[in-house]
Amino acid sequence: MSNIRREVKLTEGYKTLELFGIRDENLKLIEKTFNVRISARGHEITLEGDSKSVEGAEKLLKELDYLFASGHTITSNEFLHLVKTSATDHGADIRELYEDQLKISTKRRAVTPKGRNQKEYIQAMRDYDLVIAIGPAGTGKTYLAMAMGVSDLITKKYSRIILTRPAVEAGEKLGFLPGDIFEKVNPYLRPLYDALYDMMDFDMVQKFQERGTIEVAPLAYMRGRTLNDSFIILDEAQNTT
Repeated sequence: MSNIRREVKLTEGYKTLELFGIRDENLKLIEKTFNVRISARGHEITLEGDSKSVEGAEKLLKELDYLFASGHTITSNEFLHLVKTSATDHGADIRELYEDQLKISTKRRAVTPKGRNQKEYIQAMRDYDLVIAIGPAGTGKTYLAMAMGVSDLITKKYSRIILTRPAVEAGEKLGFLPGDIFEKVNPYLRPLYDALYDMMDFDMVQKFQERGTIEVAPLAYMRGRTLNDSFIILDEAQNTT
């Protein structure tokens, strides 16, 4: 396949260091990922390589240019995710992915979908009353659901969050564990707490729990409950009957 050469003119008005990275580390990442050669001069970038690779890198650079020119701050991890997503999912719109942020943080961050599937998952939670997510561990099923719940709680779309999961025993009986019923099931609910504390201050979580605004309970104790105006997350649902 013959090589081609393209010129990309960036928007002036922001420091190119934000896009290029320290010692051009961001450009080097794009070079390596798309297998192209990049040379930069001021706000002008030249791309060289086969047509498909150059077109992919050009699309990514234009989308990143839009984000930086719009005043967005992108962390190194976010930049890495955006580059990988653009390279593996050619139909992905990086601008839409990044701008579709869940405003949930009282201390640290906004949550951003890392790919098209996560974006569709978030949109499904916005559009439907019941959403079932199936996928491998570590793909953000629980975390994104928690982010959506906290976001809707803060914006007052819902008045409370109920987090539940089945307490599946690994050979031991719950009765032999120390403490009251909540202390017995707490180890099984730990992943939900971990996601929650990653998004909200500990004191705020405690305050919401004392008020009943956020409730964490095993599924066995959910029967007969009145769940009006609630955002409910059932984790590990494959273990339910």
